[in-house]
Amino acid sequence: LGILGFCTLYPFLNVLTMSLTSAADIAKVGLKIIPTNPDFSGYRKIFQNRYLLTGYKNTIIRTILGTSINVTLSAMLAYPLSKKYLPNRNFWISIIVFTMFFSGGLIPSYLLIQKLKLNNTIWALVLPSAINTFNMIIVRNYFMSLPEELEDSAKIDGANDIIILFTIILPISTPIIATVALWSAVGHWNAWFDALIYITKEELIVLQVVLRKMIVEGSMQYLETTGSGQVSEIGFQPTPEIIKSAAIIVSSIPIIMFYPFVQKYFIQGIMIGSLKG
Repeated sequence: LGILGFCTLYPFLNVLTMSLTSAADIAKVGLKIIPTNPDFSGYRKIFQNRYLLTGYKNTIIRTILGTSINVTLSAMLAYPLSKKYLPNRNFWISIIVFTMFFSGGLIPSYLLIQKLKLNNTIWALVLPSAINTFNMIIVRNYFMSLPEELEDSAKIDGANDIIILFTIILPISTPIIATVALWSAVGHWNAWFDALIYITKEELIVLQVVLRKMIVEGSMQYLETTGSGQVSEIGFQPTPEIIKSAAIIVSSIPIIMFYPFVQKYFIQGIMIGSLKG
């Protein structure tokens, strides 16, 4: 496990070292984990990059909005499907599970978004994935593991299903809600293909598309650098490799910081939500 952990962590540390290396030493970096002479010119260049800052803002908005919609709708759909007295429950579950294996495809999805006039809006990025079937089934299984006596006592006091869901069920379902929220947030943060086909305006571009244009396509427009590492009045300018490494680190930090807050719920939520069918 230690070797596996090191193999997983080492590439990230190497990228971090690359991002902190000066343009004068970039050719001598090799495979290192600790930078000898840390230089933050790459990060200064990144935080002056208007494309990256715009992508950061749009990705944060997308992640918060998309995760909120996904968690709320998944819980509201999972709750009735967890009840054995729901009419034709198996039929509705079968219809929903069917969507995990078959979809309309890219062209019908694109035409639907176009007909709804959602192109170049944040809704084109969050509504198609508003309910994730796998997440919903995990939440449903968790709800089925809760004691029915809780709901029975609330109904005796006159509470309806909506009140029971939001005041009793969800507060005691923190592990599975945190787990699903983590999955949804990571999915929205890393998503790029839907933004690539639905978003054409630069002011709505998301972070992962910016990274793709910088790292995969090597677009100098998005790098905003001459890429020569030449000397100027302020010293060596960062090369594209330094800027790319700094961009990767900056884009990874929010999700890395998010994990510690939900990790204590993760194992409990996924184990309980995956056992009961």
